[in-house]
Amino acid sequence: MAGGPKVAILGAGSVGCFIGGAWAFAGVRVTFIGRQKLAKDVDAHGLTLSDYSGWQAHLAPGDVDFRCGPEALEEAQVIVLCVKSGDTAAAVREIAEHGIPGATVISFQNGVSNVDVLERGLAGRFEIARGMVPYNVAYTGNGHFHKGVAGDLYAERRAGARALAEVVASGPAAVKLSDDMLGLAWGKLLINLNNAVNALSGRTLRDELKRHDYRRVFAASMREGLNLLKRADIKPATVGPISPYVLPRIINSPDWLFNNMFLKKWKIDEKARSSMADDLAAGRKTEIDFLNGELVQLAEQLQRDAPINRAIVELVRIAEGGAEPLSPAQLRRAVLG
Repeated sequence: MAGGPKVAILGAGSVGCFIGGAWAFAGVRVTFIGRQKLAKDVDAHGLTLSDYSGWQAHLAPGDVDFRCGPEALEEAQVIVLCVKSGDTAAAVREIAEHGIPGATVISFQNGVSNVDVLERGLAGRFEIARGMVPYNVAYTGNGHFHKGVAGDLYAERRAGARALAEVVASGPAAVKLSDDMLGLAWGKLLINLNNAVNALSGRTLRDELKRHDYRRVFAASMREGLNLLKRADIKPATVGPISPYVLPRIINSPDWLFNNMFLKKWKIDEKARSSMADDLAAGRKTEIDFLNGELVQLAEQLQRDAPINRAIVELVRIAEGGAEPLSPAQLRRAVLG
């Protein structure tokens, strides 16, 4: 049954199309705002959604409201922001010009600083809420979006987010409300440090995580991040079943233990890759400055250094120029020596 707030997905790419499609399937009134190429695919095929558990849903082309201009923001009580972090400032201008004053803007973006940009540009006119997406979504073509990792969306406890969560209720794009979204954002960023490792490996997430040297780099970047957060008196929240303070030890465990005990329990699809890997494959600029780069920036604010995350940032920038993927040993040597 249709109901709840009218939602606009601004920046409807893989994540935006999956969560918006799942909400539309649940009865939410959703408008997608995205690129022309994707609009043509959806106009031709509709939206097909699936996840690692075998869940599937389909929305016919006539049931999907997909547009390419920001004018659709004029109809939305909730604006879900899924643009890349480098495009947040441009999105702020579009929301300020076309959005309904008082509408809720939820940032379902990587990193922690996007909400600061939204607050500076929209505070006082719009209700701003942090959000967090704990899973990756792959676009397989012909309007088909696949959720490859387990997890639920989180949003800051605000009126618009509460109304959305109530009408979505359950399902693969359910929304949980939290009063500690900043802690969750930092907790998610620590996990997202693997995005760069995965992108630099050129492998699927499962294949990358099976290799100890890749995991050593991931674990070291997390430990460095945790030390910086402690100095800044920031407490990252637990995202998923394992505390961020315990996760580096698990990740750095020997292959025989990690692969046979931990990896088997994590619901990661065989084909899943990080969004940063998808960006490199498509020749797009990555969000490295809003992931590992956030820790480099925090270190500078604390007058400290973050050599591990700084090295990863530099390697990703080289990869953006077309460098070949790195083997486990190559990446370990380049980052850890």
